[in-house]
Amino acid sequence: MSDLPRRAVTRSAKLAALPISFAGRTALGIGKRIGGKSAEIVAQEIQQRTAEQIFKVLGELKGGAMKLGQALSIFEAALPPEIAGPYRATLTKLQDAAPPLPVATVHKVLAEQLGDDWRENFISFEDQPTAAASIGQVHRAVWHDGRDVAVKVQYPGAGKALLGDFTQLARLGKLFGVMLPGLDIKAVLAELRERIAEELDYFHEAEAQHAFAQEFHGDPDFQVPDVIAANEMVLVTEWMDGTPLSRIITDGTKEQRDRAGLLLVRFLFSSPARVGMLHADPHPGNFRMLEDGRLGVLDFGAVNRLPEGYPKAFGKLTRIFNHGDMQTVMNGLRDEGFIRPHIEIDADALRAFLAPYVEPTAVEEFTFSREWLQAQAASVTDLRPTNVVRQLNLPVSYVLIHRVHAAGIGVLCQLGATARFRDEVIRWVPGFADDPDEATDSIPVS
Repeated sequence: MSDLPRRAVTRSAKLAALPISFAGRTALGIGKRIGGKSAEIVAQEIQQRTAEQIFKVLGELKGGAMKLGQALSIFEAALPPEIAGPYRATLTKLQDAAPPLPVATVHKVLAEQLGDDWRENFISFEDQPTAAASIGQVHRAVWHDGRDVAVKVQYPGAGKALLGDFTQLARLGKLFGVMLPGLDIKAVLAELRERIAEELDYFHEAEAQHAFAQEFHGDPDFQVPDVIAANEMVLVTEWMDGTPLSRIITDGTKEQRDRAGLLLVRFLFSSPARVGMLHADPHPGNFRMLEDGRLGVLDFGAVNRLPEGYPKAFGKLTRIFNHGDMQTVMNGLRDEGFIRPHIEIDADALRAFLAPYVEPTAVEEFTFSREWLQAQAASVTDLRPTNVVRQLNLPVSYVLIHRVHAAGIGVLCQLGATARFRDEVIRWVPGFADDPDEATDSIPVS
């Protein structure tokens, strides 16, 4: 990890170099056209090289650049494996191997946030962290009343680095327009920046986690540790034991993996209806399987506030897709902002792209697998300007919903989970089953 750029000057230089390189490639492309190469071939070459450099730089940086890379993860399906593969590997390295803060730095943050007498809050405090994330790390401790607690400490300077990345990334709109012409990247960046600002404030996280803990208290399927104390950069919550979902993925029985997958889907789909919020960071490190069979949920720094629940259009368009009416689906996607006014999309290509998201809702029982996901992604892996993935937009209201669905499907495929996922959609997603014509063969065009 020592080779990763950390200083702001280095980070800014790497990001700022992208437009210069793009300008050079464009000039080179003009020269090739004069030399006889077709405009489409030259454009494809420029797009590929631009994509290579964007993903390389985003993969090397942490903070805001990594957050953007995660949000745009689905668009990797539009890129050849030789481009997206190293980028994904770098992201995994960043997420799984974040270096711990020096003990003295941890103590300094605790003193600044809790006072010089911070140790009086704890009977004991373990200096070595039990987990590390993108903006902070977790220590195990015993609270002054004897309760086992988790103490999350934010990295000093994390906020400045994150928001500084977004300032730089906002200047790259033209670059992303070459790679993904249908995407309004400035709107996506603005939404992510706003969400990141919330994620950096542990008071916001404490509020969200407490709301989830209250709603799911005593629930037969889920456990959420409640908040004990919070400050801007320190969060103390109840400790929760359990088997990490990553271990269930690698070592769990088929029965354990199926139950974990079903509960993950149930939690994500039920939360907007029950809490008015969606947990927006569903990677395996944030989940535990408890001895009593419940799913434990951690880390509420990233949440999507949905006071009205899931957007009804989501369930409605999923239902209409299952009935085969692609024209109505396309009209609905335009209404929601997924297809911008100047973009034309092939209906068959769109159907192939949407299938992996919708297919599990069309059958009584479904099995997720890596092979299934790879086969679905293979249908859209090309760099031609007409590639449907590159023509789609990500409306700001769906940025975090998309992030959850993309990451959730990835986890389900890692689990190889088989379950009645459609039942969860029927129960929790408005618009999917509340139409009187839902069981008929045709849906009226609205």
